[in-house]
Amino acid sequence: MAAASFLPSCFLIFILIFCLYTPCLSNDGVPLYEFKEALDESASLDSTWIKGTDPCHKETKWKGVECNAENVINLYLMNNGLAGDIAIDSLANLKGLRVVSLENNSFSGPLPEFNRLTKLKSLFLAQNEFSGEIPSDFFSKMGSLKKIELARNNFSGRIPDSLVKLENLMVLFLEQNEFSGPIPSLAQKSLEKIDLSNNKLQGEIPPAMSRFGAKPFDGNPDLCGTVLSKECKADEESENEAPAEDNINETKESGSGPGPGPGSGSGAKWVVLSVVVALLVVTIAFKGKRKEDDFQMLGKDNLDETVQVHIPSSMKKRNLSSRKGIDSMNSSRKGSQKGGKKGDLIVINEEKGVFGLPDLMKAAAEVLGSGGLGSAYKAVMANGVSVVVKRLRDVNKVSRETFDTEVRKLGTMRHQNILTPLAYHYRKEEKLLVSEFVAKGSLLYLLHGDRGISHAELNWSTRLKIIQGVAQGMGYLHNEFAQYELPHGNLKSSNILISSNYDPLLNDYAFYPLINNTQSVQQLFAYKTPEAVLYQQVSPKSDVFCLGIVILEIVTGKFPSQYLNNQKGGTDVVQWIKTAISENKVSELIDPEIANVSNSLEQMEKLLYIGADCTESDQEKRIVMREAIKRIEEIKV
Repeated sequence: MAAASFLPSCFLIFILIFCLYTPCLSNDGVPLYEFKEALDESASLDSTWIKGTDPCHKETKWKGVECNAENVINLYLMNNGLAGDIAIDSLANLKGLRVVSLENNSFSGPLPEFNRLTKLKSLFLAQNEFSGEIPSDFFSKMGSLKKIELARNNFSGRIPDSLVKLENLMVLFLEQNEFSGPIPSLAQKSLEKIDLSNNKLQGEIPPAMSRFGAKPFDGNPDLCGTVLSKECKADEESENEAPAEDNINETKESGSGPGPGPGSGSGAKWVVLSVVVALLVVTIAFKGKRKEDDFQMLGKDNLDETVQVHIPSSMKKRNLSSRKGIDSMNSSRKGSQKGGKKGDLIVINEEKGVFGLPDLMKAAAEVLGSGGLGSAYKAVMANGVSVVVKRLRDVNKVSRETFDTEVRKLGTMRHQNILTPLAYHYRKEEKLLVSEFVAKGSLLYLLHGDRGISHAELNWSTRLKIIQGVAQGMGYLHNEFAQYELPHGNLKSSNILISSNYDPLLNDYAFYPLINNTQSVQQLFAYKTPEAVLYQQVSPKSDVFCLGIVILEIVTGKFPSQYLNNQKGGTDVVQWIKTAISENKVSELIDPEIANVSNSLEQMEKLLYIGADCTESDQEKRIVMREAIKRIEEIKV
């Protein structure tokens, strides 16, 4: 009898020990594999989604799968080139599933029956090719939903009335679709963010939604209401059913229709030819003059981004404020203000004046450098404004409509720590982004370059001011681009420009939607984070990691090896801070240039601990942006 009871006990112990050292297959592996097999395109999953292995075990973890102790809870499969049928039957067998993210893939057709997944909390399907109408009662049984993102698809018909019944709804992004008809009255107190822009919605904006302001309703010319300062007519609904002839005419005049207007073809070709010739001349000229001019480019190998630098005072600035240049600027003013002609510059921020492509072509030009996202040139306009012209690389797959929409969003940014672009130029083969030139250069250059300035300028109070300004700018971007996987995506010291008052200005932000289908996306610094390197996953917490690197760089004064493609050279600031914390030697990491401020050493150490928490390799343990900002703002000089 004793022997009989002994055997099952031993067997149970054997099984427990076996599972500790080898993957014991989760029940969720079968339906997940069935989901993959139903897809037409799933090659990006082949290396980790292996039949018979456990999707949750640390040694066999499947790409994009997150689990708790027992079940698969989240599917993050964005940016994987997936296409084909979505096997809802298989997903319904994942009892713990709470988040489905299939953003930026190639799914098409009607919206699948995600409403069968009644316990979902987040549904992210933006930037696919879904189309057709969504049934009015689609969301009626999805009471747990908090976040819905269906933006940048081809959905049509009315916005489902069942959204009104979602008592926990916090985020709703439906922009850039073909939704029409009235807007349901979404009066939930839980609702924090909404975007219905660039659809075909009609009628009065419900008063309960006026708290969101006018921005979420842009691009719907047939909407009216108090929030738009546009009175609704009694017969508005019947008028909305008729074609908006004025809008059609305006589209034709602006050149954004399917083809150029009469007589515009030859002009556009000459503009393109001028751009190509001018840029070739500039490039050749400055390649020949590099030794003579010495732009003081930062002497670091393998830097993967443009660094703005000081121009030697010995260089004579050419003054091009001739009458001809002024006339050219005036002649282009009308086109630039109204959106410009095809091939012209589109001004999206008039704070530095209005100018056109001819003004740019006549301007003095200096090469600044070339990086992962494109080449950069400095140009002095006829009105005296110095600008940086960036030739964006590898965004040719983006449609004009998408490019216009994304870049115009950048033009609306207004924050003391954000550099807002001034203008852009779009053609199929050439895309330019124009921003104000910041003379003091980048933080990278000030910290590590041949500065030629007193080190006292980067004292403790100035460094803290820069860190706090960067944090405030990141908070603004994470609020404005909350629906993006990477609200910034490329935060590093070379993309933090420093004003004459040592205010930081964030640059090269929110490019992810423009390049996420290209090789250039790998050049974003967010793709150097542990989750991107190991699992090709990025999220807003990737920006937190990048912020942590900047904090450690500023306080230690060391050049981070993370900025180098091969990480050969510089200092591994992440490992350095971890070792210092474990050995209780954090104070030894502080840059000697500021370590003499004895009454602030404790505050400096606090910043280093924040940097360590921001660069935690495990995303689950890494702090969120909101907490990082709060802790940074508590630091005092």
